[in-house]
Amino acid sequence: MKVLILAGGLGTRLSEETDLRPKPMVEIGGKPILWHIMKTYSYYGFNDFVILTGYKSHIIKDYFINYYNRYSDITVDMANNTVEIHKTRHEPWKVTMLYTGQETMTGSRIKKAQKYVENEPFMLTYGDGVCDVNINNLLAAHKQSKKLATITAVQLSGRFGALVIKDNNMITSFMEKPKGEESWINGGYFVCEPEVFDYISDGDDVIFEKAPLENLAADNQLNAFKHRGFWRPMDTLRDKIALTELWQANKAPWAVWQENS
Repeated sequence: MKVLILAGGLGTRLSEETDLRPKPMVEIGGKPILWHIMKTYSYYGFNDFVILTGYKSHIIKDYFINYYNRYSDITVDMANNTVEIHKTRHEPWKVTMLYTGQETMTGSRIKKAQKYVENEPFMLTYGDGVCDVNINNLLAAHKQSKKLATITAVQLSGRFGALVIKDNNMITSFMEKPKGEESWINGGYFVCEPEVFDYISDGDDVIFEKAPLENLAADNQLNAFKHRGFWRPMDTLRDKIALTELWQANKAPWAVWQENS
């Protein structure tokens, strides 16, 4: 199953970093947040990624093209014009980097990946948030729901629009930035059936979180997987500092791949 990662936005609220690089390449402890997200999926056995790029896409491409050299011990013999790699860091990843446009909206970016997904279910998330969600449990809940899409619902007050969830975990509608601290919000980490592409119209201006998700909810085809564990986006410099502090203190809840290392 392929994992689509939205990585093309401008990241204007983190301009201290994103003037120089795309937001998914902003680092936590020396590694891009995109790497952290991919490591989470890889821990659960999902290693086929499609990175939906846009703003400063070349930086993401260069990172993966040079990944082995970046994390390997090497000797450069400049007299003989040779490079010897002594120790290589291997990841079992297949990474497709799909340029989806500089100003393209989220839904339209996803639509452009349809030819790579074909007629198979796929996972989807944002390239700027880390989470300790159990991906296998998420997938199992999606299959059990028999709905076209499952969204990982998380709890965070104030800054985000909320999901209206019925007792049977079906999402019926959205609310804009509620005041209550117990509201459930969109945390990304979706599982989608290929029919979700039918809810995304053509063009570059389709916002996935608007008409596509709203119509899936209206058709009773949007399931919620409630995650009560750790989730945090990297929207601001304050978020970056907080995540970095957790990583440096070896207290990063999302680093599930380190539990058995």
